[in-house]
Amino acid sequence: MATRNILKMGDPLLRKISKPVESFDFKLHQLLDDMEDTLHSVGGLGLAAPQVGILRRVCIVEYDEKLYELVNPVLIKSSGKCVDNEGCLSVPGFRGLVERPESIKVEYFDRNGKKHHQCAEGYFARVFLHEMDHLDGILFADKMIKKIIDDD
Repeated sequence: MATRNILKMGDPLLRKISKPVESFDFKLHQLLDDMEDTLHSVGGLGLAAPQVGILRRVCIVEYDEKLYELVNPVLIKSSGKCVDNEGCLSVPGFRGLVERPESIKVEYFDRNGKKHHQCAEGYFARVFLHEMDHLDGILFADKMIKKIIDDD
């Protein structure tokens, strides 16, 4: 396992649409393991494969001390609206207010190709949607309705 470099806003790879995963093999497992190491090294809540330069529909979310590995995730349904602040490992230096659905249901595969469904609400849903946006070349700054200066 290893940490990978996180691409920053302005890198053209972050704007490309990722391709579906077709092989649930060692290469996928290595990517997921490296993404987890990378996420832990920077203290984030989620990371998508395009952020580490891999254009595959893979992202991870760590929430309430549980790691979710999402391969080929699809938003099945959503409801409600909620505005909250977001930041991004690929867009350092500021945060912004973004409107997203309040609750969602997502279908995805795990590293072994087993299908899962996950319902999420509030900030948990927000993290899933934020990472899934990366798979379509969308950054939170594209959806931001108000910038918040980050004091870090």
